[in-house]
Amino acid sequence: MLNIFLIILFCMNTVVVSAISLPSYGNDTDRLALLDLKSKIIQDPLGIMDSWNDSIHFCNWVGITCNPSSQRVLVLNLIALKLAGSIPPSVGNLTYLTEIYLQNNSFHGKIPQEMGRLLQLQLLNLSYNSFGGKIPTNITHCKELRYFLVFGNKLTGSIPVQFSSLSKLVHLDLSRNNLTGTIPAWIGNFTFLYSLSLRQNNFQGSIPEDLGHLTSLGRFELVENNLSGIVPPSIYNISSMFDFHFTDNQLHGNLPPDVGCTLPNLKVFAGAVNKLTGPIPISLSNCSALEMLDFSQNYLTGSVPETLGSLQKVRRINFEINRLGYGKAGDLNFLTSLPNCTVLEVLGMGTNYFGGKLPSSIANLSSYLRIFTIRDNSINGNIPKGIENLVNLTLLGLEHNQLRGSVPEAIGKFHKLQELYLRGNKFSGSIPFSLGNLTSLSVLFMEENRFEGSIPQSLGNCTYLTTLNLSSNSLSGNIPREVIGLSSLSVSLSLSHNSLTGSLPSEVGVNLEELDLSENKLSGELPSNLGKCIRLERLHLEGNEFEGAIPQTLESLRGLEEMDLSRNNLSGLIPKFLELSTLKFLNLSYNNFEGELPSEGIFTNATAVSVLGNDKLCGGIPKLRLTPCLKEKHNSTRKLFSRKVVVPVTCASVLLAVILSILVGHSIRRPVTKSSTDDWQSSMSYSDLFECTDGFSENNLIGAGSFGSVYKGILSKDKKIVAIKVLNLQQQGASKSFLNECNALRSIRHRNLLKIISACSSIDHQGNDFKSLVFEFMANGSLEKWLHQRDDEVCQNKRLSLIQRLNIATDVAFALDYLHNDCETPIVHCDLKPSNVLLDEDMVSHVGDFGLAKFLSEASDIPSENQTMSALLRGSIGYIPPEYGMGGQVSILGDIYSYGILLLELFTGKRPTDDMFKDGLSIHQFVAMALPKHVTDIIDPSLLFEDDDDEENENDIDETEIIEVNRQVKAGRRTNDCLVSVMQIGVMCSKLLPGERMLMNAVVNKMQAIRESYLNS
Repeated sequence: MLNIFLIILFCMNTVVVSAISLPSYGNDTDRLALLDLKSKIIQDPLGIMDSWNDSIHFCNWVGITCNPSSQRVLVLNLIALKLAGSIPPSVGNLTYLTEIYLQNNSFHGKIPQEMGRLLQLQLLNLSYNSFGGKIPTNITHCKELRYFLVFGNKLTGSIPVQFSSLSKLVHLDLSRNNLTGTIPAWIGNFTFLYSLSLRQNNFQGSIPEDLGHLTSLGRFELVENNLSGIVPPSIYNISSMFDFHFTDNQLHGNLPPDVGCTLPNLKVFAGAVNKLTGPIPISLSNCSALEMLDFSQNYLTGSVPETLGSLQKVRRINFEINRLGYGKAGDLNFLTSLPNCTVLEVLGMGTNYFGGKLPSSIANLSSYLRIFTIRDNSINGNIPKGIENLVNLTLLGLEHNQLRGSVPEAIGKFHKLQELYLRGNKFSGSIPFSLGNLTSLSVLFMEENRFEGSIPQSLGNCTYLTTLNLSSNSLSGNIPREVIGLSSLSVSLSLSHNSLTGSLPSEVGVNLEELDLSENKLSGELPSNLGKCIRLERLHLEGNEFEGAIPQTLESLRGLEEMDLSRNNLSGLIPKFLELSTLKFLNLSYNNFEGELPSEGIFTNATAVSVLGNDKLCGGIPKLRLTPCLKEKHNSTRKLFSRKVVVPVTCASVLLAVILSILVGHSIRRPVTKSSTDDWQSSMSYSDLFECTDGFSENNLIGAGSFGSVYKGILSKDKKIVAIKVLNLQQQGASKSFLNECNALRSIRHRNLLKIISACSSIDHQGNDFKSLVFEFMANGSLEKWLHQRDDEVCQNKRLSLIQRLNIATDVAFALDYLHNDCETPIVHCDLKPSNVLLDEDMVSHVGDFGLAKFLSEASDIPSENQTMSALLRGSIGYIPPEYGMGGQVSILGDIYSYGILLLELFTGKRPTDDMFKDGLSIHQFVAMALPKHVTDIIDPSLLFEDDDDEENENDIDETEIIEVNRQVKAGRRTNDCLVSVMQIGVMCSKLLPGERMLMNAVVNKMQAIRESYLNS
């Protein structure tokens, strides 16, 4: 008995000693899972993970909450701690977890399938991170899940059908990802669902009728998808809904007349940027809690109900860009009721058909009103008295109406005003001196009116002014130094088409990007201080009386793209530095310049330069039609410049031609060639290219074509990123393609052609023939990837804006014009298509892939169908001109056809091989039939809308949205005209008969004019 007692006592002592000597961690599975998570954190600037160590119990680590009795982890909370890393599969071992908060960090990688083991999980918030891949289907094992929030990530694929089993979901937010497919009808079975947000994805198809079964739904957001059809009537019967937001889709149909009765609890009701028709429902006055009402950019018609004045809580009313009103008196009667909306902050009624006069009652609108736009209508009369009562206005848009009379001095009381748009009216009298009191003003547009007198010096007090446009008025007197010298003027100063006199003040603002003083009566010499405006991109001084020489200081304007000094009295030599500039357009016509015209840079492009009316000029390229210069009269300074600059460049070009000729003319089995440029890699071998691409790793593969693959590489010498085209010599025609490309690229150089860095003809490590070309790397990839994105591509969800498309189309036209008209022997590209148009980091286009290019046997200023060397079918299906398929010869008119198809594809977003083009219908006919009245029905839908604001609180009023609508007017008249003009060029270029196609030099001129007109408007 004693022995048994001693044994028990010994065991008890052992347990006590063990308890004292060993640390206690509760459940070690949880501790190890957390430590594994810690090991995957690669950035922790706040040092959060420092507390995750064995010196304290894991239940006391930052962000961890445990069950007091079981010591198992219940909550993981790491909100907004600037953490970066991934989630390991071991997170599935935290089997007692009920809540996970990881939002607002930088986690990446895939959401692990092992999360499906968290059977007690009720809340999962992974929002605002960078998670990719598909939504893990195993999460559907978490039957207790009520909150699934993953907005603001990079998730792809469709909503898993397995999610239909998560019947307890209350909040489902998948917004701001790259999800595709349709909205599943089975979501209508989630009877507890309170919030459903699918905004900013790529969902297609219709809104399921079954979603009308969600009788508990309060928030329903479908913003910025590609949904079509109508909003099902059942949705309008969910009386619990307070936020219904379906902006930026392709939905059509009418708003139900009784919507205000069936959805009485609405606070947010927004369906902007769709194709909705019909009247504004009068029943909306029944939505007494309504705060935001936005149906801009639709096709709504009829009158604006005066009953909107009963919406006493409304903060935003936006019906811009519709078809409201009848163009006559009485259209604006609804404004008389809006003073009852005492908290109204935004009122947008621009681009409609309103007529009549502005009622005096607008002076009684809400004192909270910040944005008021009623632009682009047919409103007449004067600005009503008392408008100065709107003391909180930050934007006032009255442009493009028929308003007349003087602008009241009282407008100077808008001390918070940031943007004022009065252009395109019939205002007269003087520009109010009181505008100088608007010290917060950043944008002022008053052009195209009848203002007279001088420019008020008081505008110099507007020290935040970035854009000032007073053009096309009847202003006179000098340009005030206080105004032109504003350092804040960083975007544009336009005073053109007035009667201003005197000299150009030397205080000209150094931060300007655009200065337009054309069509005035300014005189004197150009100030040397213009050279300090180093950000200047556009300088227009034409139609004045300036004299003297072009200042040498303009050499500092490294970003200048347009300069027009025509129709002045300027004299002297044309500076050589203009050859080396970034100019795309230069007009020096009708001055008194003399001497030899420079012959490099922009002066090699007759479509970009004009020197007409300078009788003392000589030399230049033949197309400029100047008399030849006498050698003995060449200026000595130019001789010196020629020796120091032109000769080395010429020699380098010759050297390149010789080297590439050797490469082309002989079958060489050792490393060859370098270019004439300073940054060419010398003696590049197979080993060099093997090393810089990490052994031609698939991770560096950026594209593949019929004759080979393209890899991204980093040159070891200068760390320059390049693209390396490796020919697949097993492919028939690959070697010939290599020779063609070398032959073409050695003789051409243009900013819109892909720059070759080097070439290699050698043997690989297995003794096989190896041929490759090394090109400048294009950071933004091909136009193909921007127009037709796949789910897995990097630029997914990016869109090309209208001006970007205009720039691309113009750049490609410049490239073809150079190949056809400015090369010693005209070159036909033969394979123009979006995948062969590459975009650099500044979105400048470069035409590449000259594997099928052909030199024409002889050059001609007027090309014909007979100019060519080959009758073989060349190019890619959809872009090949029809005459090639009928045995016709290769010609520059074939390139023009391909350009026309590319242009139509660029603006419609549809490939010429799209499934819809069958039974005789082509993309050419598709566009031609729609012009001019239905151009908006065929253009790429992304051109019809702007991205929504990215603020975290989705329900807040976005005061910049109407500003952006004002600036871009994507569905407006001027944009419509621009699109019609571009599409007409595409149709002309893609005509079936070659002789009816527009020539490339004409295309360049027209595209430049269209782009300029759009930018100016």
